[in-house]
Amino acid sequence: MSRPRAPSPPVITLYDVPGSALQPYAPNMQPWAPNIWRIRFILNFKRLRYRTVWVEFPDVERTLRAIGAPPSAVRPDGREVYTLPVIVDPTANPSHPVVLSNTNTIAEYLETRYPARAVYPEGSRAMQTLFVHYIQEVFSRPLLPIMIPISHERLPARSQAHFRGYAPSGSGSSSASREAAWAAVRTEFDFLAGVLDKNAGDGDAVVAQGHEVTYADFALCAVLVWIERVAPHDGWARVRMWNGGRWARLWERCLPYMDEL
Repeated sequence: MSRPRAPSPPVITLYDVPGSALQPYAPNMQPWAPNIWRIRFILNFKRLRYRTVWVEFPDVERTLRAIGAPPSAVRPDGREVYTLPVIVDPTANPSHPVVLSNTNTIAEYLETRYPARAVYPEGSRAMQTLFVHYIQEVFSRPLLPIMIPISHERLPARSQAHFRGYAPSGSGSSSASREAAWAAVRTEFDFLAGVLDKNAGDGDAVVAQGHEVTYADFALCAVLVWIERVAPHDGWARVRMWNGGRWARLWERCLPYMDEL
């Protein structure tokens, strides 16, 4: 008589939004969204066991309400907004798992709950939080007119249809206007390269903390992954060569933590 199998230990669940055939050689369910990649990087870096549940945009609010996820934000009119990523962590108490939304809230929780292999080295949390805010609110802004229309085109059909009235402003733009948009992006990359170069005298100028990768690098590399996945030819082909190939080197530094479980 065979012995009964011991129950599998609980794992974290990461809720993510799929792309559709982002690249010809890739499976349909391929992570691409930068805010979600920030969490995937942390999970991989900390070597935590997790699984991915794919949720298309039309199903996000219904799915998240069903699992008891808190809203990501509340609009001035009082309407709750539900967005990804969301994690469910049953490891402490499978009967009452922790359910969290909002990228930075999840990052803070994972660092506190699983302090081994810290993504916030001691004394760096405030400065890293400021750096990540800059990446999200300033550095990435010129990318939005380019990347949002392309990302929309890469979504599965149901998700594309979900955004009724969406007009991809970049699809019919002229070559000159596209180059002007990329020039604005290049300005931000050049500025950040100059800031990171200040680490060259006493560390590694590729990463924000000057030595090892941290949450700040994952926030930046998540943007690089977005470009590489969604615009490999027009976007990543040029970005990877800017600033002496610095961004390709950062991508390589983060490559060990790009598992897609």
